[in-house]
Amino acid sequence: MLDNIIKDTKFASLMKSNIQNMIVHFFEKEQNFGILCHIEHVSFDPPLPEDIDAEFRPLTLFFLAGYTFETAQIVDDALVFEAGFGVENIGSIVSVPLLSIMQIIVDETPLLINLAQYKKDVKVVKKSTGNGVENSMASFLSNPENSKFLKK
Repeated sequence: MLDNIIKDTKFASLMKSNIQNMIVHFFEKEQNFGILCHIEHVSFDPPLPEDIDAEFRPLTLFFLAGYTFETAQIVDDALVFEAGFGVENIGSIVSVPLLSIMQIIVDETPLLINLAQYKKDVKVVKKSTGNGVENSMASFLSNPENSKFLKK
């Protein structure tokens, strides 16, 4: 029975909405938080060196505070932030699909637990018309909730 629920697309959509709403709430309250997520779904741009990448566990905790918190935003269906890794503090932009976030944590207390199973969406790739930055910004600005992330 539980298996039917956690694999249900409507349940996944509900969980994704809850995750996004909680993260936006923390952005508005300027509340640092941690996310426990499946590392296999996380992407790094630029990719991290192999020795750093090999250190991640299947479930990895990222704590968003300071500069990492300041750079965090929700883009499409992912939490995106910049972080430094290793002793050399190698910078990378981290993209975590919302549904791959298993827990949201504040002060060592899980405030949200996600049991929905993440499935990577297959998206249709449109041909670029050469104005990708403009299209990206237009897409970002078309969501009224994103206006609060713009500097005034």
